[in-house]
Parts: sequence; structure tokens; C-alpha cells
Amino acid sequence: MIYDVIVVGGGHNGLISAAYLAKAGKSVLLLEGKDHLGGASISTRTFPEHDVRLSSYSYLISLLPDKIIKDLGIKFTTKSRQISSYTPDFRDNNDCGLLIERNVGKLSQDSFSELTGSDHDFLAWKKFYSEVESIAKVIAPTLLEPLPSTKKLKSELGNDRLWHEICEQPIGQVVRERFLDDLVRGVVLTDALIGTFTSVDDLQANICFLYHLIGNGSGEWKVPVGGMGAFAEEVERVAISAGVQIMKNTKIAKVLPDAKGVELQSSTGVNYAGRDLIWAASPTALASALGNQKPNLRDGSQIKINMLLKRLPELKSGVDPKLAFGGTFHINERLSDLENAFDVANQNLLPEVIPAEVYCHSITDPSIVGKSGLHTLTLFALHTPAALFEKDRVANTNLVTQRILSGFNQYLAEPIETVLAENSDGSKCIEVKNPLDLEDEISLPRGNIFHADLTMPFATDESMIGEWGAQSGTPHIYLGGAGGQRGGGVSGIPAHNAAMALLSKS
Repeated sequence: MIYDVIVVGGGHNGLISAAYLAKAGKSVLLLEGKDHLGGASISTRTFPEHDVRLSSYSYLISLLPDKIIKDLGIKFTTKSRQISSYTPDFRDNNDCGLLIERNVGKLSQDSFSELTGSDHDFLAWKKFYSEVESIAKVIAPTLLEPLPSTKKLKSELGNDRLWHEICEQPIGQVVRERFLDDLVRGVVLTDALIGTFTSVDDLQANICFLYHLIGNGSGEWKVPVGGMGAFAEEVERVAISAGVQIMKNTKIAKVLPDAKGVELQSSTGVNYAGRDLIWAASPTALASALGNQKPNLRDGSQIKINMLLKRLPELKSGVDPKLAFGGTFHINERLSDLENAFDVANQNLLPEVIPAEVYCHSITDPSIVGKSGLHTLTLFALHTPAALFEKDRVANTNLVTQRILSGFNQYLAEPIETVLAENSDGSKCIEVKNPLDLEDEISLPRGNIFHADLTMPFATDESMIGEWGAQSGTPHIYLGGAGGQRGGGVSGIPAHNAAMALLSKS
């Protein structure tokens, strides 16, 4: 049988693209290499003795457009976190910290003032994020449209200075000019470095920053109710109900395009034929299947630690743990910490101080822990590139874990190890994944969570204007995964755009 469309990759992007095409009347076959769907958007009982489902890889949602939810009839909800972030610190011989509400008010203002000694950075914060939101409201509506020109977006924004700051001037320089405090600067700039191994003075950081702040025009990051797996399961239901045929345990070894379409050969020698192909796996995997040279990309540079806690730890600063862990808990993410860690790791050395951040989803969504009374903690550490784990992988992973937890513990009144839940054999409920683990487990090339380096979410030269950003360079093949233009994160945006590119051709 020759299908109208074959989709390779059963993560959320592949499922969304397949659902759009099936609803448009196309015959669609989706091929997934693993025995389950969802890709990085899954939940598991990471610690089987405890009835708790952790979001194993991806963990928060911001970029998923409301339009995709409505178009496909996806029944899925997210919850807002009332606290944006808490960042502990030790200064002037005092344990303290910066608490920022999602909707900044007096609590945030007082915290800024107590930490920094003035209202300067609080007022700068409000002004900066108000301006960033104005950019988000211009760019977000275009993410499900053909690529707009820079000229068009700048005209709609009506603020050339702001456009230059966010899209053309290194974001590190901008933040240094806007904010005075090293810790405040770092809190702002972490959004420029998640999954991106670079200096804050590299424009790649601007791109990462932009994606973290434009979701649905607000940039708010929400907790998926029921865990990330609940979203993947719902998108699977939608795809199947639309008529998508799904085959698991089918790894594609070769892609053979011709003038009429595309033939795919599995690793077991089975052939599949389609008029068009949506590739929702990584561009690296596509290049390999085509027999082409693999694209250059930055190393994935994160350590992901999943933990299960008997209770939340107390903090040296005395802040209520439910407030401290109710949003993003920043660990050693001052601007100086971020740049020092990058400089060291860029010399292929393990940083002594490793910036990281922690999320406690069970505060916002208790359903994931049921009646256990436990709490989940997800830790995401920066500037730990894949190259650091190519030799002595286990030893270096253990050393990095030790340094990360040590950095965490310096702000806790009790070591995090003492509040970890335990298994019946006495082992602690903690799971650590380095970038190479992510490559092995969910095929992220070099552990890069974006499949490739992120690109600006608009046309950066005239030849791109009006394109959907799904072109692969090979006829009949469209990029529908995170490695497509405007990909990255749990968004479905490249999936939608690949489907629209294919349908517009038809």
C-alpha cells in the first residue's frame, strides 16, 4: 500500500502532525521505533514501588498554542504556578533569597528591596518583562503561519530599540545594562540557557530566551495536569480517532526519495511507501537515513535528576518550602555562576559550581502523587555538555551529581538526601540522566533537547519569507519535529507547520 503520508516519530509532534493530516482526509501511517509513543513527553513510575508518575523528560508547557488544542479537540489542562521563582542566596553573613510571584506584587517588591537594598531591580524587572511581553504578543500569533519577515514584525512592534535589544544585541549585554544585581541578572538569563550550551553574550542565547518568553503571547510556563504523559496519551487518542494507523517497534534505517514520493526501509528490512514524509525525529537521524552528512549542532548540556521526597526540605533562609518550591527554585544561577560554569565546561572540564534549577510539580498538581503524601522534585542542571561524559561516563555522572546536590544543600537546613523517599532495599529514590543517557533513551542527538540549534521564529533572510519552515532540502520530505524551524519544547508548532506545508502543496 502507498500511503498519502508517512510520519516517522511518535512523540507529541509526530502525533499532532499525523492527526492534522488524517483530519484533512489523508491516509497516514505513523512509525515509531520504540514500544510506546510520546517521545520525551511521557510519564513513568520511575520508582516502581511508589505509585507516583513523574514526567520523565519534558516537564513544563508554555509554547503549545491554544489553537492546536482547539483544532484537534485535545482534552488536556495545565495549571498555573502562583510563584514564578525563588532564588536562595547568602550575603552579608545572612541566608536570604529572592521570591518572585507570577503576578509580581508587594511580596516580590519587598523581596527585591530586602535582597538588593533598593527598588531599582524590581522596577527594572517590571519594565523589562512588560516590554518582552509586547514582543511575545507580536510573534506568538505568527508561529502557526508562514514565516513573517523581520520588517513586518518590527513594524507591528513599533519599538526598534526593544527589537534590537532582544533579537540583535547579545542578551547578556542587555541584562547587564538593565539590572544591577548579579543574582537578579542570573535569574533573568537562565531562560537564555535552558538546553543551550553557550555564553549569554552569544546570540544563540537570545534565541533560546525568546522561545522561553513568547508562548501564547505571555511566556507563562504551566504544569501539565496528570503529568506530561497525560498530554501524550491524549494526543495519541486524538490521532487514532482521526484515523492514523500506528506501528511501533519500527526503526527506520533508510529513506529513499524519488520523483513520485518516498520509500522507507526498516531496520528489519520491511519497506513502506508514501507520497510524502513528515520526519518528526531529529534532523541528525534523517541525514543518517538519507546517507547524508550529519548536521553540526551543539552538545546537549544538561543533567536531569528526578527525585521523590518524603517531604519538602526546610531552608536556611526560613522561607516556607511550599513558596520556595512552588515555582522555579534557582541554585547557583547568578550571572557570574552561569558564565564561570560555561567557561570551564567549554574547556572540557567539569565545573565545580554547577548552576541548576528545581521544580516541584506535586505542589501545583497533587494528582501525580495520589494519596502517597510524597512530593516530586525535578532538577535541571546547566553547562554539563555531552563531551564531559564520553570518558569515565559513570564516574563523571556521579561526580557531577555530587557537585549539584552539594550546591543544593548549601541553601537547605537539612541535606536533600535525608528527605528522599526510599525503596524497600533502602536505596534512595533519585534518578540521574546525563546528555548521553538522553541520546540512548530517547534519541536526542548528543542529548540536545531541541534536536538541533534553535533558530529565530521568523524569516532571517528574504528567501525564507512565506515558507512554513518545514523544508528539508529533499522533495517530499518535511521536517515536523523539534529540529524544524520554530521547533523545540513541547509545542506541536513544527508539527502543525509541516502538515500545513504539505497540505498547501496538495
